[in-house]
Amino acid sequence: MSHYTKITKSAVEKFVREGVIMNPSEDLPEELLKRKAGVFVTIKKEGKLRACIGTYLPTKESLASEIIHNAIAAASKDDRFGPIKEEELPLLSYEVHILEEPEQIEDLGNLDPARYGIIVKGERSFRKSLLLPGLEGIDTPEEQILTACKKAGINPQKEKMSLFRFQAKKYQD
Repeated sequence: MSHYTKITKSAVEKFVREGVIMNPSEDLPEELLKRKAGVFVTIKKEGKLRACIGTYLPTKESLASEIIHNAIAAASKDDRFGPIKEEELPLLSYEVHILEEPEQIEDLGNLDPARYGIIVKGERSFRKSLLLPGLEGIDTPEEQILTACKKAGINPQKEKMSLFRFQAKKYQD
């Protein structure tokens, strides 16, 4: 198990069992204590999506803090599923995506759903959506954009939008 998924699992379990937000351990690798990056935490229960929440830009003072914050948010605030209960903990697995900074793109030729995640932002509605790279069932840039638009409630025929791509490194237990 990577440091990233260990922190995620520890943060979720401590919060679900005790209601406590843990602090990053001082003995973590320097990258986790000094680097800042956007992070998405995905929690699966018996292989099926149970929660996913994240930030595409850093909001905390360190990568470790970003992971802890997003792990707890995924465990307690993903409205699609409701909070994780203690009896679910042994059934859970964790994925952590560390995101590179997004870059705006104009040409669909610069997208590859296997390599890049996307952010779609509606220009009038101010709605936005993010899809991580490598999602099952999304094989073309067009599918990726349409899925992101649907998720955000953006009608691509009626609203102009901005597209951003990013790379992410995935860690899973």
